[in-house]
Amino acid sequence: QVQLVESGGGPVQAGGSLRLSCAAPGYFFSTSAMGWFRQAPGKEREFVTGISRTGYSTLYTDSVKGRFTISRDNAKNTLWLQMNDLKPEDTAVYFCAARATNYFSSTFREGYDHWGQGTQVTVSS
Repeated sequence: QVQLVESGGGPVQAGGSLRLSCAAPGYFFSTSAMGWFRQAPGKEREFVTGISRTGYSTLYTDSVKGRFTISRDNAKNTLWLQMNDLKPEDTAVYFCAARATNYFSSTFREGYDHWGQGTQVTVSS
């Protein structure tokens, strides 16, 4: 099992910003499309954003477009999620996910092979 390690979550006030990070093994990261999902209490885990293996192609769910930015640095084996203008409805556990040997990311949970343990983001109004 590949270990993905998220960090950067925490409490923030509405309108604030957070930057999440996800670290992965080098041999694995550069050959995988990546994604961020989130799960709020009592809700299904949902797709937030994804990025292709090279970083040239990105996907966003409508509710975060213009506020969140996904990026990656294959030389540093790190994925980021910059979250601006946070809203209380963004409160959730955020998960990093990897789609091994695939170029493009996917909006479906089933499209990902490996998951991190999650990091809590709490946005207060």
